[in-house]
Amino acid sequence: MVPDNPPVWWVYLIETRQKTLYCGISTDVDRRFQEHRSESSKSARSLRGKGPLTLVFRAEVGTRSEALKMEAAVRRLTRPQKLRLIKGDSEVLQKLGLSVSALA
Repeated sequence: MVPDNPPVWWVYLIETRQKTLYCGISTDVDRRFQEHRSESSKSARSLRGKGPLTLVFRAEVGTRSEALKMEAAVRRLTRPQKLRLIKGDSEVLQKLGLSVSALA
């Protein structure tokens, strides 16, 4: 049975101290970002010890399936394209099928 109000999924980018970019998905980006910052067992292993971390981008995607596909698409972008995405470049947003209204 599908719940009446399924959770909304988001895709996000985090920048590390070394200026590397990490992409992830979540239904609660703020909670997930705090988990990453805490370096607990719930933190992504690739982010541990790389702080301070900065949440640089987030966009509402929809379902978990759509979020997983979007995450894969963002990870395939080059670094310059990701930086343009962070700035809200309409060409990159269009390539990913995102609208400016999806950005938070």
